[in-house]
Amino acid sequence: MDYAALSQIIRVQHLGIFGGFHPRPEDCAPEGTGTLLLLGPDEPGFWAHVTSEPEFADGKPDPMDRWSRRVIGHLACDLGAKAQFPFGGPPYAPFIRWAGRTGRAWVSPVSILVHDTAGLMLSYRGALALTEQIDLPEPPPPPCETCAKPCLTACPVNALTSDGYDTDTCHRYLDTAPGTACMTRGCDVRRACPVSQSYDRLPEQSAFHMRSFHP
Repeated sequence: MDYAALSQIIRVQHLGIFGGFHPRPEDCAPEGTGTLLLLGPDEPGFWAHVTSEPEFADGKPDPMDRWSRRVIGHLACDLGAKAQFPFGGPPYAPFIRWAGRTGRAWVSPVSILVHDTAGLMLSYRGALALTEQIDLPEPPPPPCETCAKPCLTACPVNALTSDGYDTDTCHRYLDTAPGTACMTRGCDVRRACPVSQSYDRLPEQSAFHMRSFHP
């Protein structure tokens, strides 16, 4: 099965291929992997789709992760692949390393990963480890090379900078009245990215992730 056919199968679940690569031994992919594909929300439409699924109606914790396990697990079974997830550890699968290997995610000016289509709204829901080595599209150039980099000045408390992510400062700000905007619409820095703005992720989804980060 080729890349285009796989993309169509995966898109039925409102997921997209966020990059892939042919693993080397040092990549710590499952043994026998010929191609590793990273999956993320396919926008627009992901949030309406996923929140209509059973995991978001049963009142149990972690609906997004449980949905990801079920859906990507079924995809893996159908494709004769192995499913991998960025949660559920330790130990954790090395998704940040894998992201860099795809050539479609880079360290942004504010030190977190930026993706060619999701921008700073990047979220991996899982990965498929295929036994076949399929041909992959040529990766695009990093978007930050031609960007004015509004992310560098977007954080009101300088929690996200080129020096790294000061999560303590971020959490303190989110507890204040001005921090409510980040909690309900998503991180100011992530929203400032021009690629993020073209990704069509709904504020409701960003608010869900913010509540997970800052309960």
